[in-house]
Amino acid sequence: MYIKVSIVKYTLNKGGGHITTRKDVARLAGVSEATVSRVFNNIGPIREHTKQAVIKAAAELQYTPNALAQNFVRRRSGNLGVILPLLPKVHLFSKYYFAEILSGIGQAANERGYDLLLMFASIEGNLDYLRLFHARKVDALILLGRRDIPEDRASISALLEDKHPICLIGQRFAGLLADSVDADHITGSYEMVRHLVRSGHRRIAFINGPLEYSNSEDRLAGYRAALLDHDITFDASLIFEGNFSRKSGYELAHTIAGIHEHIDAVFASNDRMAIGLIQGLNELGISYEDLTVVGYDNADIAQFCNPPLTTVEVPLFEMGQLATNKLLDRMSGKLIGDPFEEKLPTRLIIRSTNI
Repeated sequence: MYIKVSIVKYTLNKGGGHITTRKDVARLAGVSEATVSRVFNNIGPIREHTKQAVIKAAAELQYTPNALAQNFVRRRSGNLGVILPLLPKVHLFSKYYFAEILSGIGQAANERGYDLLLMFASIEGNLDYLRLFHARKVDALILLGRRDIPEDRASISALLEDKHPICLIGQRFAGLLADSVDADHITGSYEMVRHLVRSGHRRIAFINGPLEYSNSEDRLAGYRAALLDHDITFDASLIFEGNFSRKSGYELAHTIAGIHEHIDAVFASNDRMAIGLIQGLNELGISYEDLTVVGYDNADIAQFCNPPLTTVEVPLFEMGQLATNKLLDRMSGKLIGDPFEEKLPTRLIIRSTNI
Protein backbone atom coordinates (compact mmCIF):
# COMPACT_ATOMS: atom_id res chain seq x y z
CA MET A 1 0.00 0.00 0.00
CA TYR A 2 1.50 3.35 -1.04
CA ILE A 3 0.62 6.92 -0.11
CA LYS A 4 2.72 9.62 -1.73
CA VAL A 5 2.95 12.87 0.17
CA SER A 6 4.22 15.67 -2.04
CA ILE A 7 4.97 19.25 -1.06
CA VAL A 8 4.97 21.42 -4.18
CA LYS A 9 5.87 25.08 -4.47
CA TYR A 10 4.41 27.13 -7.32
CA THR A 11 5.92 30.38 -8.63
CA LEU A 12 4.71 32.76 -11.31
CA ASN A 13 7.03 33.21 -14.27
CA LYS A 14 7.70 36.54 -15.94
CA GLY A 15 5.80 37.25 -19.10
CA GLY A 16 2.20 36.66 -18.03
CA GLY A 17 1.02 33.29 -19.30
CA HIS A 18 4.38 32.38 -20.88
CA ILE A 19 6.13 29.45 -19.17
CA THR A 20 9.87 29.96 -19.00
CA THR A 21 11.82 27.16 -20.67
CA ARG A 22 15.42 26.04 -20.87
CA LYS A 23 15.57 27.67 -24.31
CA ASP A 24 14.74 31.07 -22.79
CA VAL A 25 17.52 30.70 -20.23
CA ALA A 26 20.00 29.66 -22.93
CA ARG A 27 19.09 32.70 -25.08
CA LEU A 28 19.52 35.17 -22.20
CA ALA A 29 22.78 33.58 -21.01
CA GLY A 30 24.18 33.37 -24.54
CA VAL A 31 24.81 29.62 -24.40
CA SER A 32 23.29 26.47 -25.86
CA GLU A 33 20.40 24.55 -24.32
CA ALA A 34 22.77 21.64 -23.79
CA THR A 35 25.00 23.86 -21.65
CA VAL A 36 22.02 24.94 -19.53
CA SER A 37 21.15 21.26 -19.05
CA ARG A 38 24.73 20.42 -18.03
CA VAL A 39 24.79 23.27 -15.48
CA PHE A 40 21.58 22.20 -13.73
CA ASN A 41 22.45 18.53 -13.80
CA ASN A 42 26.09 19.16 -12.81
CA ILE A 43 27.43 17.12 -15.70
CA GLY A 44 30.96 17.49 -17.04
CA PRO A 45 33.48 20.34 -16.70
CA ILE A 46 31.88 23.79 -17.06
CA ARG A 47 33.69 27.11 -16.98
CA GLU A 48 32.79 29.11 -13.88
CA HIS A 49 31.78 32.26 -15.78
CA THR A 50 29.49 30.18 -18.00
CA LYS A 51 27.91 28.52 -14.98
CA GLN A 52 27.31 31.86 -13.30
CA ALA A 53 25.79 33.31 -16.48
CA VAL A 54 23.29 30.44 -16.63
CA ILE A 55 22.41 30.73 -12.93
CA LYS A 56 21.93 34.52 -13.27
CA ALA A 57 19.70 34.12 -16.33
CA ALA A 58 17.61 31.46 -14.62
CA ALA A 59 17.17 33.70 -11.58
CA GLU A 60 16.05 36.65 -13.71
CA LEU A 61 13.52 34.51 -15.54
CA GLN A 62 12.47 32.66 -12.35
CA TYR A 63 13.21 29.40 -14.12
CA THR A 64 12.96 26.21 -12.05
CA PRO A 65 14.43 23.02 -13.58
CA ASN A 66 12.07 20.09 -13.92
CA ALA A 67 12.70 18.01 -10.80
CA LEU A 68 11.53 14.79 -12.42
CA ALA A 69 13.94 15.24 -15.32
CA GLN A 70 16.82 16.02 -12.97
CA ASN A 71 16.11 12.98 -10.87
CA PHE A 72 15.98 10.80 -13.97
CA VAL A 73 19.41 12.01 -15.05
CA ARG A 74 20.78 11.43 -11.55
CA ARG A 75 19.05 8.05 -11.35
CA ARG A 76 17.03 9.17 -8.32
CA SER A 77 13.34 9.19 -7.53
CA GLY A 78 13.28 12.22 -5.24
CA ASN A 79 11.31 10.12 -2.73
CA LEU A 80 12.17 9.27 0.86
CA GLY A 81 10.34 6.07 1.79
CA VAL A 82 8.83 5.54 5.26
CA ILE A 83 7.67 2.07 6.31
CA LEU A 84 4.91 2.05 8.95
CA PRO A 85 3.34 -0.94 10.71
CA LEU A 86 -0.08 -2.01 9.42
CA LEU A 87 -2.19 -2.37 12.56
CA PRO A 88 -5.76 -3.62 12.01
CA LYS A 89 -8.47 -1.28 13.29
CA VAL A 90 -5.88 1.26 14.47
CA HIS A 91 -5.94 4.85 13.20
CA LEU A 92 -2.18 5.15 13.01
CA PHE A 93 -1.99 8.86 12.22
CA SER A 94 -3.99 9.68 15.36
CA LYS A 95 -1.32 8.03 17.51
CA TYR A 96 0.90 10.63 19.13
CA TYR A 97 4.04 8.51 18.76
CA PHE A 98 3.80 8.07 14.99
CA ALA A 99 2.27 11.48 14.28
CA GLU A 100 5.13 13.32 16.01
CA ILE A 101 7.87 11.27 14.35
CA LEU A 102 6.27 11.67 10.92
CA SER A 103 5.99 15.43 11.45
CA GLY A 104 9.73 15.57 12.12
CA ILE A 105 10.48 13.42 9.08
CA GLY A 106 8.21 15.50 6.87
CA GLN A 107 9.72 18.83 7.88
CA ALA A 108 13.29 17.65 7.35
CA ALA A 109 12.44 15.99 4.02
CA ASN A 110 10.74 19.15 2.76
CA GLU A 111 13.75 21.25 3.71
CA ARG A 112 15.98 18.84 1.78
CA GLY A 113 13.74 18.85 -1.31
CA TYR A 114 12.34 15.35 -0.88
CA ASP A 115 8.81 13.95 -1.08
CA LEU A 116 7.62 11.23 1.29
CA LEU A 117 6.37 7.87 0.11
CA LEU A 118 4.50 6.29 3.03
CA MET A 119 4.04 2.52 3.02
CA PHE A 120 2.40 0.06 5.39
CA ALA A 121 3.79 -3.40 6.11
CA SER A 122 2.39 -6.29 8.14
CA ILE A 123 3.84 -9.66 9.09
CA GLU A 124 1.55 -11.34 6.59
CA GLY A 125 2.45 -8.89 3.84
CA ASN A 126 5.40 -8.70 1.48
CA LEU A 127 8.46 -7.45 3.35
CA ASP A 128 10.67 -7.38 0.26
CA TYR A 129 11.79 -3.77 0.58
CA LEU A 130 14.52 -4.29 -2.01
CA ARG A 131 11.97 -3.91 -4.79
CA LEU A 132 11.40 -0.30 -3.74
CA PHE A 133 15.03 0.51 -4.53
CA HIS A 134 15.27 -1.71 -7.61
CA ALA A 135 12.19 -0.05 -9.10
CA ARG A 136 13.64 3.36 -8.13
CA LYS A 137 10.56 4.27 -6.10
CA VAL A 138 12.73 5.52 -3.20
CA ASP A 139 16.26 6.77 -2.70
CA ALA A 140 16.43 6.01 1.03
CA LEU A 141 14.19 4.29 3.56
CA ILE A 142 13.13 4.97 7.17
CA LEU A 143 11.55 2.11 9.10
CA LEU A 144 9.18 2.65 12.05
CA GLY A 145 7.59 0.14 14.37
CA ARG A 146 9.73 -2.81 13.30
CA ARG A 147 10.00 -5.75 15.70
CA ASP A 148 12.77 -8.22 16.46
CA ILE A 149 11.10 -11.11 14.66
CA PRO A 150 12.48 -13.31 11.84
CA GLU A 151 10.49 -11.56 9.10
CA ASP A 152 11.79 -8.10 10.00
CA ARG A 153 15.32 -9.33 10.54
CA ALA A 154 15.37 -10.99 7.11
CA SER A 155 14.02 -7.94 5.26
CA ILE A 156 16.43 -5.53 6.96
CA SER A 157 19.40 -7.87 6.50
CA ALA A 158 18.66 -7.96 2.76
CA LEU A 159 18.70 -4.15 2.59
CA LEU A 160 21.99 -3.96 4.49
CA GLU A 161 23.61 -6.63 2.32
CA ASP A 162 22.58 -4.68 -0.78
CA LYS A 163 24.07 -1.53 0.81
CA HIS A 164 20.94 0.61 0.56
CA PRO A 165 20.61 3.73 2.77
CA ILE A 166 18.15 2.92 5.57
CA CYS A 167 17.54 4.16 9.10
CA LEU A 168 15.57 2.58 11.94
CA ILE A 169 13.64 4.78 14.38
CA GLY A 170 12.74 3.38 17.79
CA GLN A 171 14.32 -0.01 17.19
CA ARG A 172 17.66 -1.72 16.83
CA PHE A 173 18.58 -5.33 16.14
CA ALA A 174 21.40 -7.10 17.95
CA GLY A 175 23.91 -8.30 15.39
CA LEU A 176 22.62 -6.06 12.57
CA LEU A 177 24.72 -2.95 11.91
CA ALA A 178 22.16 -0.41 10.77
CA ASP A 179 21.80 3.35 11.26
CA SER A 180 19.28 4.00 14.04
CA VAL A 181 17.76 6.85 16.04
CA ASP A 182 15.92 6.51 19.34
CA ALA A 183 15.59 8.15 22.73
CA ASP A 184 17.61 7.22 25.80
CA HIS A 185 14.88 5.06 27.34
CA ILE A 186 17.17 3.45 29.89
CA THR A 187 17.83 6.82 31.50
CA GLY A 188 14.22 7.95 31.07
CA SER A 189 12.87 4.88 32.83
CA TYR A 190 15.57 5.09 35.50
CA GLU A 191 14.71 8.69 36.33
CA MET A 192 11.02 7.91 36.64
CA VAL A 193 11.62 5.06 39.08
CA ARG A 194 14.13 7.15 41.04
CA HIS A 195 11.52 9.90 41.31
CA LEU A 196 8.91 7.43 42.58
CA VAL A 197 11.32 6.04 45.18
CA ARG A 198 12.25 9.52 46.37
CA SER A 199 8.51 10.23 46.67
CA GLY A 200 8.23 7.33 49.15
CA HIS A 201 7.24 4.47 46.81
CA ARG A 202 9.13 1.18 46.96
CA ARG A 203 6.74 -1.48 45.67
CA ILE A 204 6.50 -0.32 42.07
CA ALA A 205 4.69 -2.42 39.46
CA PHE A 206 5.74 -2.01 35.82
CA ILE A 207 3.57 -2.35 32.71
CA ASN A 208 5.91 -2.79 29.76
CA GLY A 209 5.40 -3.15 26.01
CA PRO A 210 6.32 -6.31 24.06
CA LEU A 211 10.01 -7.22 24.35
CA GLU A 212 10.16 -7.59 20.55
CA TYR A 213 10.83 -3.85 20.64
CA SER A 214 14.29 -2.80 21.81
CA ASN A 215 12.86 0.29 23.51
CA SER A 216 10.77 -2.02 25.75
CA GLU A 217 13.98 -3.80 26.73
CA ASP A 218 15.56 -0.42 27.48
CA ARG A 219 12.68 0.72 29.68
CA LEU A 220 12.81 -2.54 31.62
CA ALA A 221 16.60 -2.19 32.01
CA GLY A 222 16.19 1.34 33.41
CA TYR A 223 13.48 0.16 35.82
CA ARG A 224 15.68 -2.68 37.13
CA ALA A 225 18.78 -0.48 37.42
CA ALA A 226 16.91 2.11 39.48
CA LEU A 227 15.58 -0.55 41.86
CA LEU A 228 19.07 -1.99 42.29
CA ASP A 229 20.61 1.41 43.00
CA HIS A 230 18.00 2.01 45.72
CA ASP A 231 18.41 -1.41 47.35
CA ILE A 232 14.99 -2.64 46.20
CA THR A 233 14.75 -6.30 45.21
CA PHE A 234 13.45 -6.88 41.70
CA ASP A 235 10.15 -8.80 41.82
CA ALA A 236 9.17 -10.43 38.51
CA SER A 237 5.58 -10.81 39.73
CA LEU A 238 5.20 -7.03 39.48
CA ILE A 239 6.02 -6.99 35.75
CA PHE A 240 3.07 -6.95 33.32
CA GLU A 241 2.89 -6.65 29.56
CA GLY A 242 0.57 -4.54 27.42
CA ASN A 243 0.76 -3.59 23.75
CA PHE A 244 1.01 0.22 24.13
CA SER A 245 -2.74 0.65 23.58
CA ARG A 246 -5.17 2.27 26.01
CA LYS A 247 -7.23 -0.93 25.87
CA SER A 248 -4.35 -3.08 27.13
CA GLY A 249 -3.91 -0.77 30.14
CA TYR A 250 -7.64 -0.85 30.80
CA GLU A 251 -7.70 -4.66 30.65
CA LEU A 252 -4.92 -4.88 33.25
CA ALA A 253 -6.97 -2.87 35.77
CA HIS A 254 -8.56 -5.97 37.33
CA THR A 255 -5.14 -7.59 37.81
CA ILE A 256 -3.64 -4.44 39.32
CA ALA A 257 -6.72 -3.94 41.52
CA GLY A 258 -6.11 -7.40 42.97
CA ILE A 259 -2.66 -6.41 44.24
CA HIS A 260 -3.10 -2.67 44.78
CA GLU A 261 -2.93 -3.00 48.58
CA HIS A 262 0.54 -4.57 48.22
CA ILE A 263 2.05 -1.99 45.85
CA ASP A 264 2.71 1.75 46.06
CA ALA A 265 2.74 2.74 42.40
CA VAL A 266 2.39 1.57 38.80
CA PHE A 267 4.78 2.74 36.09
CA ALA A 268 3.29 2.24 32.60
CA SER A 269 5.75 2.42 29.71
CA ASN A 270 3.51 4.69 27.66
CA ASP A 271 0.81 7.23 28.46
CA ARG A 272 -2.00 5.43 26.65
CA MET A 273 -1.60 2.33 28.82
CA ALA A 274 -1.38 4.51 31.93
CA ILE A 275 -4.60 6.34 31.07
CA GLY A 276 -6.38 3.09 30.22
CA LEU A 277 -5.30 1.68 33.58
CA ILE A 278 -6.48 4.79 35.45
CA GLN A 279 -9.86 4.55 33.73
CA GLY A 280 -10.21 0.88 34.65
CA LEU A 281 -9.12 1.44 38.24
CA ASN A 282 -11.57 4.33 38.63
CA GLU A 283 -14.41 2.08 37.52
CA LEU A 284 -13.33 -0.36 40.23
CA GLY A 285 -13.37 2.37 42.87
CA ILE A 286 -9.59 2.91 43.04
CA SER A 287 -8.46 6.51 42.53
CA TYR A 288 -5.03 8.08 42.05
CA GLU A 289 -5.12 8.93 45.77
CA ASP A 290 -5.20 5.18 46.47
CA LEU A 291 -2.53 4.19 43.96
CA THR A 292 0.03 6.29 42.09
CA VAL A 293 0.07 5.75 38.31
CA VAL A 294 2.66 7.33 36.00
CA GLY A 295 3.29 7.08 32.28
CA TYR A 296 5.87 7.60 29.55
CA ASP A 297 6.11 9.59 26.23
CA ASN A 298 4.39 12.84 27.34
CA ALA A 299 1.64 12.49 24.74
CA ASP A 300 -0.81 15.39 24.37
CA ILE A 301 -3.44 13.52 26.36
CA ALA A 302 -1.12 13.27 29.41
CA GLN A 303 -1.62 16.90 30.43
CA PHE A 304 -5.38 16.87 29.85
CA CYS A 305 -6.38 13.75 31.77
CA ASN A 306 -7.73 14.17 35.31
CA PRO A 307 -5.45 14.50 37.16
CA PRO A 308 -2.64 15.46 34.72
CA LEU A 309 -0.24 12.55 34.27
CA THR A 310 3.35 12.45 35.52
CA THR A 311 5.37 11.09 32.61
CA VAL A 312 8.66 11.13 30.67
CA GLU A 313 8.97 13.37 27.63
CA VAL A 314 10.41 11.68 24.54
CA PRO A 315 11.69 13.98 21.71
CA LEU A 316 9.75 12.20 18.95
CA PHE A 317 9.67 15.14 16.51
CA GLU A 318 13.43 15.63 16.88
CA MET A 319 14.01 11.91 16.37
CA GLY A 320 12.24 12.10 13.00
CA GLN A 321 14.23 15.18 11.99
CA LEU A 322 17.58 13.72 12.99
CA ALA A 323 16.97 10.38 11.30
CA THR A 324 15.96 12.08 8.05
CA ASN A 325 18.89 14.48 7.91
CA LYS A 326 21.51 11.88 8.79
CA LEU A 327 20.03 9.35 6.38
CA LEU A 328 20.03 11.84 3.49
CA ASP A 329 23.59 12.83 4.40
CA ARG A 330 24.51 9.15 4.25
CA MET A 331 22.85 8.79 0.86
CA SER A 332 24.59 11.85 -0.58
CA GLY A 333 28.03 10.81 0.68
CA LYS A 334 28.30 13.61 3.27
CA LEU A 335 28.18 11.02 6.05
CA ILE A 336 30.53 8.08 5.81
CA GLY A 337 31.87 5.49 8.22
CA ASP A 338 30.29 3.04 10.61
CA PRO A 339 26.52 2.97 11.24
CA PHE A 340 25.37 5.55 13.77
CA GLU A 341 23.25 4.78 16.84
CA GLU A 342 21.84 8.08 18.06
CA LYS A 343 19.97 8.31 21.38
CA LEU A 344 18.34 11.61 22.25
CA PRO A 345 17.78 12.64 25.90
CA THR A 346 14.41 12.31 27.65
CA ARG A 347 12.96 14.58 30.36
CA LEU A 348 10.94 13.81 33.49
CA ILE A 349 7.63 15.70 33.60
CA ILE A 350 6.16 15.82 37.13
CA ARG A 351 2.42 16.48 37.35
CA SER A 352 -0.34 15.36 39.72
CA THR A 353 -0.48 11.57 39.54
CA ASN A 354 2.56 10.82 41.69
CA ILE A 355 0.97 11.64 45.07
